[in-house]
Amino acid sequence: MNEPRRIMPLPLGGGELGLPYSRGLMARSLMAAGVAGHRAYALASRVGDELLERGRGEIEIDRLEDLAVEVLGEEEGRESIKRLRRYQELRELDLPIMLFIGGATGTGKSTVATELAYRFGITRVTSTDFVRQTMRAFFSRAFMPSIHQSSFEAGDVYPDADDPVEYGFLQQARNVLVGVNASSERALEEGWSLVLEGVHLVPGMVELPRPEHAVSVFVVLSIEDEDEHIRHFRFRDEDSERRPESRYLERFHDIRRLQELVVARARRAGVPVIENENADKAARTVADLVLDAAEQSRTVTR
Repeated sequence: MNEPRRIMPLPLGGGELGLPYSRGLMARSLMAAGVAGHRAYALASRVGDELLERGRGEIEIDRLEDLAVEVLGEEEGRESIKRLRRYQELRELDLPIMLFIGGATGTGKSTVATELAYRFGITRVTSTDFVRQTMRAFFSRAFMPSIHQSSFEAGDVYPDADDPVEYGFLQQARNVLVGVNASSERALEEGWSLVLEGVHLVPGMVELPRPEHAVSVFVVLSIEDEDEHIRHFRFRDEDSERRPESRYLERFHDIRRLQELVVARARRAGVPVIENENADKAARTVADLVLDAAEQSRTVTR
């Protein structure tokens, strides 16, 4: 009889099962596989309890599936283990994960990026705004005026353009993407996984690494409902005294125009557009795209 397949070995320490650490790792793996956070921890705890009783550090895949059905229910349990197998295959690829998350101001990019970084254990997370801020230190306002404005204000320095809002934004994006490309190329050279988010990730202007070099996914987040979009700015206002809600609401029309621009370009370029009505749901959708990209990478590297 063949030995049962095993999955998710859990580390031992000091002669005892390192349960808190192990449960956290398993929960994160389950979350990467699409299980909601609280349910992932419930299943990881159930697995941890069983391993403690058995005095072992790993669990058979069939038994894990049984526990998943017990905790999550038949349909979600079996689907979660199917995804977890795909997640394990992603880890075995030994390729960096490169996630690019675009979208207009206030669409929840940083929240989704942080969630995905946690799910996939990615420690390098940065934004195009950070790149733009760095570039400001090197390029004066007179030499490169667009980077000294917010994305929805960049058109203010090009009042004679046919469409100042669009022209200023695209000028800023082109400039910022020089630094963004340098960051992603360095990560690729070093084999680092990276989550990069920002309004400057404009479809048609971003080139993804080849699938044999990285597991790469590019998505654009959007918020169709205007009232919901406004609520995102109110959350920002509560979190930061430096970014008052009024500043965004005064230019809300321009922000919505830039969303239309980025979404239209995404659809033309075949970049997935994800309605961010719920950050956890959006993160799960992107996680599925990562697993799909991993299958593509695995096919071309065989």
